[in-house]
Amino acid sequence: MDVAIISDSHIPSRAQRIPDPFRERVETADHVVHAGDFDSKGALADVRDLAPELTAVSGNMDPRVGLPAVETVELGGVEFVVTHGTGPKRGYKQRVADAVRDNASTDDAVGVAGHTHEVLDTTHDGVRLLNPGSVTGAAPASRTTMLTATVSGGTLDVTLHER
Repeated sequence: MDVAIISDSHIPSRAQRIPDPFRERVETADHVVHAGDFDSKGALADVRDLAPELTAVSGNMDPRVGLPAVETVELGGVEFVVTHGTGPKRGYKQRVADAVRDNASTDDAVGVAGHTHEVLDTTHDGVRLLNPGSVTGAAPASRTTMLTATVSGGTLDVTLHER
């Protein structure tokens, strides 16, 4: 299963649209995970139109888009706990790891979060954390980024895409 992992689109406040190469990756994925900060109902609708299947959460810039703060999805034998990670930079990794522990049904769930606009693929306090950065390169990001993951039989292989 191919999964596109995106976040922090910030459309229209900081960007006009997801860049075409990233739109193509979203369209061709089996499932898309968006970790919040769409910034508008229009941006959410655009991603829903592109995504074959979508798991999405609200970010601190999404108070009125009608998404949950945390969502859990099992894909290819891997449980993903998706949250935005809202809050100060200090304590971010622990906050996301705690959200994973509080919401996961397995001990090896993977946390997906956004908020910082900084790419992250690390293990913190025993929890693997993924942050795809900003799919539009919205400030304070220094580049446009997303992650894709191949998920099968409970294994996860993650690739960074940037421009």
